[in-house]
Amino acid sequence: MVDWPFLGEFFLQWITLTFMLVGLFGLIIPIFPGILIIWLSALIYAIIQAVAGKMDGWDWLLFVLITILMVIGSIIDNIIMAHRLRRTGTPWSSIAIGFVAGIVASLFFTPFAALFATPLALYLVEYHRLRDGHAAFESTKGWLIGFSGSLLAMFAIGTVMIVLWLLWAWV
Repeated sequence: MVDWPFLGEFFLQWITLTFMLVGLFGLIIPIFPGILIIWLSALIYAIIQAVAGKMDGWDWLLFVLITILMVIGSIIDNIIMAHRLRRTGTPWSSIAIGFVAGIVASLFFTPFAALFATPLALYLVEYHRLRDGHAAFESTKGWLIGFSGSLLAMFAIGTVMIVLWLLWAWV
């Protein structure tokens, strides 16, 4: 005899985990909202569990912790990137143009195109503004270092979010 409730729970947990992992590994794409996808996966899981009457205090506590980490991660992502770029003297207008170039590239090509389009656009804008290849490269290097630091921080936060969800779902 097939245990349909067990299979439904199993399917829900694996679908949730799959989306969380997509969010986590999607963080390598500069404009991909990986932390938000991890949180939305946890939210949908919480809603389904709550409707089924399976949420207790521990589950809600873990969901609240996941939510707090999502907010912190979203803020930290922007702070690390902007701080590193601003330390190089890069103006907000150049940062915005690089960001828009990344969005456009990922919409018309592949999401990975943003990895190339963003620093390339930033370099070109800064070169046009400064007329100095070395200074433009310093701004671009600032973006690359900021992106790397942000990626590491976001990956760590995303990993903790998933571990908290695993404790919630499987323990």
